[in-house]
Amino acid sequence: MMYTNLMTYPLKFRQHVLAIKEKLTYAKTASRFGVGMASLMRWNRRITPCTTHNKPATKIDMEALAQDVATYPDDYQYERAQRFGVSAQGIRHALKRLRVSRKKNTSASQS
Repeated sequence: MMYTNLMTYPLKFRQHVLAIKEKLTYAKTASRFGVGMASLMRWNRRITPCTTHNKPATKIDMEALAQDVATYPDDYQYERAQRFGVSAQGIRHALKRLRVSRKKNTSASQS
């Protein structure tokens, strides 16, 4: 049974792998199941998968960003980032969460 997705491995699979690991070394078990040795060591410490990420709240006020997009539709992301005091990459992710895509036409909008 080989898992190649980026999701977490199911608990039953982890238990099965650790049961086999009792008879084999970390390296042999890892190569047999196609998982990393670091994963095996992590599972040995904590068998249950983490269900949430400890991500801090975003610095960007989403309502203010939506208002900014409505007010300045032609601005570049780096210009929005300067106004909000964050990185352009942060603005890109926030716009993605708002489902705002980049402007597709080349002519200026009527504002």
